[in-house]
Amino acid sequence: MDFSSAEALLDFSKDLIVEGEEHEMSLGKFIQYWLDDSEEITVKTSGSTGKPKKMQVLKTHMVNSAKATGIYFKLPENTTALLCLSPDYIAGKMMAVRAMVLGWNLHVTAPEKDALTQYDNVYDFAAMVPYQVHHSLKALKKVKKLIIGGGSISRELEDKLQEIQTEIFATYGMTETLSHVAVRRLNGLGKTSVFSALPDVKFRVDEESCLMINAPEIVPEIIKTHDMVELLSSTSFKWLGRLDNVINTGGIKIHPEAVEEKLASTIKLPFLIASEKDEVLGERVILILEKKDEIPLPDFAEAFSKLSAYERPKKIYTVSTFVYTETEKIKRNDILKLLRKYK
Repeated sequence: MDFSSAEALLDFSKDLIVEGEEHEMSLGKFIQYWLDDSEEITVKTSGSTGKPKKMQVLKTHMVNSAKATGIYFKLPENTTALLCLSPDYIAGKMMAVRAMVLGWNLHVTAPEKDALTQYDNVYDFAAMVPYQVHHSLKALKKVKKLIIGGGSISRELEDKLQEIQTEIFATYGMTETLSHVAVRRLNGLGKTSVFSALPDVKFRVDEESCLMINAPEIVPEIIKTHDMVELLSSTSFKWLGRLDNVINTGGIKIHPEAVEEKLASTIKLPFLIASEKDEVLGERVILILEKKDEIPLPDFAEAFSKLSAYERPKKIYTVSTFVYTETEKIKRNDILKLLRKYK
């Protein structure tokens, strides 16, 4: 639909709230909040690294973020975009803001795993989580430029993206940065392991090599993260893992995310790498699998052969069901608490 005025869009939002499905009702409410007279709007975090929380952000900062995305990806007025993420979270909200600020044509669908496969439409731009991408591989050709965020991208999934013509990017960001502040190309000639900053964003690191984000057009204060990186310049870095998750085993520091990436192509069950106390090593690496009772435990000889002696799991645990956020991120801390409860 084409909206010639804010009043027309507001009327449409009211229809969504009264007659729409759950995701449409959420979008309608967000549009009303966006069009009201307040300078701020409430957003909530996904809860992947702690309890979900609500926070107030300036609408002008969301506008600046939208413009930065438009500039970086060269997405002008009349860009055709797909919103298949929940409008309850920042990624979905920002797709709506980009459409309103930049004058895009936005197609809205339910945030289902195979949302892209349900229509014949083609799009200039879309944003998805890895879970959706996994279930939409054959349909990705309908999108010219795709960004993936909201969770880690496995090596297996990244390998599958290499034969796809769509320009595909991984994003780095969080609710506090109003979606992404850096991206890296996942396929094609521009494929890289390096994240590059969006316009007006600068990076540095603290004494523990954790990323610090200076994005004054988006957030007023410098954001100190727990993401350990290799800083390449003030606008580029390689992501290593979370400081909270670093394992010190025998004096050697192991990033579980790096080990998970090495194992991703050979372990087909959902899994994560963590640690437990060890009298000799201090901490020892463990592998935790999401495994239903009837599924036999795989042989890990091939998978473990890719790892160094310190990276190799010393023990394997299974749980029947992992804990996920609403945006399909594994809640690592919750799974570890569950494991400790039953050990």
